[in-house]
Amino acid sequence: VQVVESGGGLVQPGGSLRLSCAASGFTFSSYVMSWYRQAPGKERELVAAITSIGGTINYADSMKGRFTISRDNAKNMVYLQMNSLKPEDTAVYYCKFQRGGREYWGQGILVTVSE
Repeated sequence: VQVVESGGGLVQPGGSLRLSCAASGFTFSSYVMSWYRQAPGKERELVAAITSIGGTINYADSMKGRFTISRDNAKNMVYLQMNSLKPEDTAVYYCKFQRGGREYWGQGILVTVSE
């Protein structure tokens, strides 16, 4: 069972990035997938979550209208499109799913928003 993030990096304020999460080892299409982030010195927080068929999407209030979560069940991929990025979006972003009582996290990918 594995989830692996990619697509992070350095971007200027106002710019965009798309994060990807590749899933393997489980029935991807059956599970809610989530993106979390952890900024330096802060607790990890939920960014967005998407149901197994993409029917319900939840976003943290600070990201509504700027971030879009999506998934491709045929490719076992979940994405996070981030627009109008701000310096306070700088964080390590994690992909996560939960099966039964266990959580599975990726290793995280760093996004830095800076001039």
